[in-house]
This record gives sequence, structure tokens and C-alpha cells, in this order.
Amino acid sequence: MDGNTLTFRDGHVIEVIGTTSDGDGTVLTLRHEIPTPGRMAGPHWHPNLTESFQVRRGRMRFRIDKNDLELGPDDEVTIRPRQVHEFWTLDHNVEVEHAIRPPAHHREMFETWHRLDAEGRTNRYGIPRNPLDLATLWELQDGYLAGIPAWLQRLVFPPLARLARRTGRVSIA
Repeated sequence: MDGNTLTFRDGHVIEVIGTTSDGDGTVLTLRHEIPTPGRMAGPHWHPNLTESFQVRRGRMRFRIDKNDLELGPDDEVTIRPRQVHEFWTLDHNVEVEHAIRPPAHHREMFETWHRLDAEGRTNRYGIPRNPLDLATLWELQDGYLAGIPAWLQRLVFPPLARLARRTGRVSIA
């Protein structure tokens, strides 16, 4: 189901370009169009994923392991496994290509997040209002929030995500 487009209430558009394989494995490629400046993701890290971002239009700021980097058109950055990262758009109408290797559950995460947003279950920053919804997205992002011990996240979030599925609160895309 490559090529689908997700439009969020704040105007953020995510287009699934596709999933491809090469000599280095499988990669999911997305295109984001973000209409307003602001934080896109708070500090987090992935144990096994590599993410690459190439800015096509506008400017973005990345903080990777406490180092700040500003990217403009045609600039790109690669974030390796275990690097704590967060990022912001600095302009209106930013467009960025986003590659995730291996894709793990990222596609399902964005699709589930889109459903939660469409149902009004996220706040104005796109964060789920209900802890069960948040736990489901945490499970699908294949990573950890920075600043909270990973063992504690593994203790708390998976049971909440299972409860969300068991009660029908959240179904995975």
C-alpha cells in the first residue's frame, strides 16, 4: 500500500513514498509537508533504527546528542541508532524527505497516529490525550523517550499498549 497520504488536523501531510530493499536492507521513505514552524519530535532514541532527513524546502533544526544543526534546502542528516535526537521546523511550508532503515513499525505508527488525530484524540501538539493511546504509539515507534530510563518505559508502556488493544481502545493500522 505504498503511495498513501496522511493529512493531520494541523495540516501536516505525510506521503508514503514506498518501502524498498537494497544491499543494506529495507528502507521506508516518507515525504513530510509541515505548514507551520515548531517542534516535530521531542528527545528520543532508537536502539536499531537509522533515520535520514533531507530538507527539500525551508529550514529545520536538529539536536543530535546535544549538538544543534540547522539544515536548509538539499541539506541532509543521518541519525544513527542510540543517538538522542529531536527536531523542529523553522519556516512555514517545510518539505522534508524522511528515510527509516529498517522501517520496523514506523509506518503503522504514523497511520495509527493519523487515526488518533482524525478522531480528535490528540492535543494541539499531536500528543495523544489518553495514556493508552500514547503507549500504543510508543510501542510502534521502536524507540525510547530520552530522560526516562529505558527499563521503566519497558515496564510501563507495553502493558498499557496491550490493554489498549485488548479493550479495543486502539487498533494497529
